[in-house]
Amino acid sequence: MEIMKKILLLLSMLFLSSMVIAQDEEQQTEEENEEEKGPWTMGGDFSFLINQSTFNDDWLGGGVSNFSANVLVSYDISYKKDKITWDNKFLGDYGLTRTKDQDFNRKTNDRLEVNSVLGYQMGESKWSYSAMMNFRTQFAPGYIFGQDEDGNETRTLQTEFMSPAFLQFGLGAQWRDSENLRVNISPATGRVILASSAFTSTEGYVDGDFFGLDEGKRARYEFGAAINAYGKFKIMKGITAENFVNLYANYLEDFGNIDIDYTLNLVMKVNSIISTNFTFQAIYDDNAVKGFQVRQVLGVGVNFAL
Repeated sequence: MEIMKKILLLLSMLFLSSMVIAQDEEQQTEEENEEEKGPWTMGGDFSFLINQSTFNDDWLGGGVSNFSANVLVSYDISYKKDKITWDNKFLGDYGLTRTKDQDFNRKTNDRLEVNSVLGYQMGESKWSYSAMMNFRTQFAPGYIFGQDEDGNETRTLQTEFMSPAFLQFGLGAQWRDSENLRVNISPATGRVILASSAFTSTEGYVDGDFFGLDEGKRARYEFGAAINAYGKFKIMKGITAENFVNLYANYLEDFGNIDIDYTLNLVMKVNSIISTNFTFQAIYDDNAVKGFQVRQVLGVGVNFAL
């Protein structure tokens, strides 16, 4: 497990290095157009992906009919004037899949995240004093599926909207090359993990079982250090990579145990509307589970600029 954490940390650092190189030419163009822009810039993407497989009763090759759909919204609001910058990003990602003969739909994705960083430039450098906020939760309930003694499908509630929810506030410094490439380091970061007491008051509950919360509690408070990085760049014509790295270490408990959340959104455009989208996310948080949580989504769908 330690080896996996080191590998993911190394990949995060390599990703940051590659973004600096990939952004160099694009940054020159942005600097040429900087004076033409107002202080506010807004924009984002909307993607809708669909996958379907259908087999009739005479099909002998094996397979189960299924249908899945995924919606991804990414929207940015940025402000830059004189020495003040303010970068805000909204992420919404939700997907469902339905398989023939199953009683319930299954989620394939569910993420709601808001990031905000306010900066004040240090002299003429790319560094700024910064204050950051990060909020993460999910849209809909999450379940564990099983079967009863009669073979009927069952489901048990595992998570839901605001259970859990993660809220961070931090002070530190930000390195900002552009709206599409920035790294924020917050050595003084408070984090609150929120949940309904219904998840921590079940019979036999053990302190820490639900994302680190004690029995009957609705919140867990932590104080530590955070690194948040964002990079978006073109790999080649029609292919764009958007990367998110979030690292957190709790001063108050197991400081060397770093929580990792890395996401890659890869968009490969066929034309102005149709695209192939690939999403990869890896999370390590041993308050949630003793191991890596990994998800991948690949699909063809429609993509609109907002």
